[in-house]
Amino acid sequence: MEPAEKRIRQIIQILRREYPASRTALWFETPLQILVATILAAQCTDERVNQITPKLFERYPTVADLARADRQELEKIIRPTGFFRNKAKNIVAAARKIVEDFGGEVPDRMEDLLTIPGVARKTANIVLSSAFKKAAGIAVDTHVRRLAGRLGLSQESDPEKIERDLMAIVPRKDWLDFNYMLVNHGRKICPARRPLCPECVLQKLCPGAVEFYPELKATAQG
Repeated sequence: MEPAEKRIRQIIQILRREYPASRTALWFETPLQILVATILAAQCTDERVNQITPKLFERYPTVADLARADRQELEKIIRPTGFFRNKAKNIVAAARKIVEDFGGEVPDRMEDLLTIPGVARKTANIVLSSAFKKAAGIAVDTHVRRLAGRLGLSQESDPEKIERDLMAIVPRKDWLDFNYMLVNHGRKICPARRPLCPECVLQKLCPGAVEFYPELKATAQG
């Protein structure tokens, strides 16, 4: 099979055809809302986060409201997302940082976002791409990590190293959508336990397919 840099454009072309409206599954209307939703989505499904956030943002509609939030009340609302104490601590601290250092507005630069409590590169990339349509990198979540390995796009396990590998081969114009397309494909075709390689549109471009289904090797070679 050809190296990743020779396969990546065709992979992207196919994914765009299959998932033309790729975007985050998290509900949001403002940069603050996608920031908070992404913090809540750690170790939690987007669907569950979407069940929580309408009530959360009704109770705390502004960044100032979140900065003043009673921690126990906030924890009670977000409890179903898991790790709720740490998430509540980060959300309140993030809101205070935004109020104190950024005039109450979520910043639109990677270097500024990374100074906010609870925000690492994955969260920052999702905020930048979803709220500001800015491509500063490629968000690496569990889906992207899994598919990057199976597709032979990166042999790394550390998210930041995977991101560097992807940024080196994915054209910059595709950075905005690449995470969302891989997430959609991961959910539909390539789950963690048993990927549906025989049904996969990327089968002939994926070294992982023959590992899970050795009988596909003849098809790939042909």
